[in-house]
Amino acid sequence: MSDESFQDDVLTELGDDRLQEIAGLLGTDAAGAQEVVGSSVSALSGELRQAASEPHSADEVRQAVEEATSAEPPLQGVAGFGGLVSGGLMAGVLGKLAKPAANAVAKKTGLPPATVSRAIELVVPVVLAVITKRAAGKKAGAGGLGDILGGPKK
Repeated sequence: MSDESFQDDVLTELGDDRLQEIAGLLGTDAAGAQEVVGSSVSALSGELRQAASEPHSADEVRQAVEEATSAEPPLQGVAGFGGLVSGGLMAGVLGKLAKPAANAVAKKTGLPPATVSRAIELVVPVVLAVITKRAAGKKAGAGGLGDILGGPKK
């Protein structure tokens, strides 16, 4: 099982307007932007899984997942504000992982790292919103990150 459904959820949450904004930023069409977003989501979730498996960052990731699973879902209509408020530790963790993810996507796509970084900055709050919604839906404290992101469990 891949994290395709997680990518699909992020693309759905992102919506056409933001996807067009990312396409403009990247100088491509919606299909190209969708490919970069998919790569970005994959890179971010991979970095998050990697951070969860490393001793120096595992506790922070675990606490961020626990916080996300205990948080109330953001109110409808205030997703940006709600995402910020309920983001907490997970927002910080994703922020730290954005640069390595951007570098990986830039290497894969040949796009300039600074451009990919700006695109990922638009994607991170959406990834955060999807993680928060999935965590609230699953109350996956015991299952953890694998249950929220989907894909193979470690």
